[in-house]
Amino acid sequence: MSRMILVSLPVTDLAASMAFYKSIGFENNPHFTDETAAFMVWSEAINVMLLTHAKWRTLTSRPLPPIGSSEVMLAVSCDSPEAVDAMNEAAAANGGTADINPVQDLGFMYTRDLADPDGHAWGAIWMKPTASPPGDQTG
Repeated sequence: MSRMILVSLPVTDLAASMAFYKSIGFENNPHFTDETAAFMVWSEAINVMLLTHAKWRTLTSRPLPPIGSSEVMLAVSCDSPEAVDAMNEAAAANGGTADINPVQDLGFMYTRDLADPDGHAWGAIWMKPTASPPGDQTG
């Protein structure tokens, strides 16, 4: 099995959260989706499991974070600065909040941060392909 990232997020309204994540570019995998959870796919390697609060509580006894708090910010890469802008616009139009932090445009990197309807923080980021140091295989 290839390595991938699976992020689990507690959500207050599963249907609204699914619609939000679809609007910013995720696809739903119906094989792992039911009335308590939705498996949302960003890429072959990055996936998000949206969980109702009741389902979340079956997985951990840790408290649910209050809306508006941030324990972590997740970031996804976009193909262009325009795609970063489009993701932020879709977030704002679909129950999320755009630009929760100042926009960063460093020339070689452009990023805008957003929050989903439950306040989970995401960064949409574009980096110029030539920004990676020579020999770096990550960029």
